[in-house]
Amino acid sequence: MNDRSTPPGRDGPPPAVSRNGFAIAGFVLGMVGLIFSLIPVIGLVAWPLVILGVVFGTLGLIRVRRGSAPHASLAVIGVVLSALGLIVCVAWTAGVASFVSRDARDVTDVRYEVTGTANDPTITYSTFGDDGSATDQENATALPWSKDIQIKGKLKASALTITTGAGGGTITCAVVVNGKTTRTSTASGPFAVASCDGF
Repeated sequence: MNDRSTPPGRDGPPPAVSRNGFAIAGFVLGMVGLIFSLIPVIGLVAWPLVILGVVFGTLGLIRVRRGSAPHASLAVIGVVLSALGLIVCVAWTAGVASFVSRDARDVTDVRYEVTGTANDPTITYSTFGDDGSATDQENATALPWSKDIQIKGKLKASALTITTGAGGGTITCAVVVNGKTTRTSTASGPFAVASCDGF
């Protein structure tokens, strides 16, 4: 007779190996999130990864402490990597916010200057900054002529255009930014145009 009883010392089939999916997920998300967090712009993808990595890693640790799952070290490493990734993300965000805030407070002093012999030039100047854009026009009765303005923000632009009248003459325009002349142009004759654009 063939006896198929269980050998001594064994009480049935071997126990199923318990897995800790939370610890593995926390580790993978933490590692990928940390790598992405170090890359500018692409690091935005890291935010949800590292946050989920902390959550899953913590859940994995809870399962280990309850004794229902292994891989304590994997769960700890997942939480640590995710926390490091989160710190890098916060540092990037703080740095960018500081940069943008500083540039938003940045004020540029611009001086438009017109010189020459023209009797009736038409002066058109435009500015663009955080406060918006504006274009103004003046008919100068005498030269030299100048106008001081301030432009706020990171993105700034300006333009100065002078047109002589029918009487002609010579005109020279200049744009002075924070005390430094950045653009000049000269024109002469009837209805001549001198243009100084940008910084």
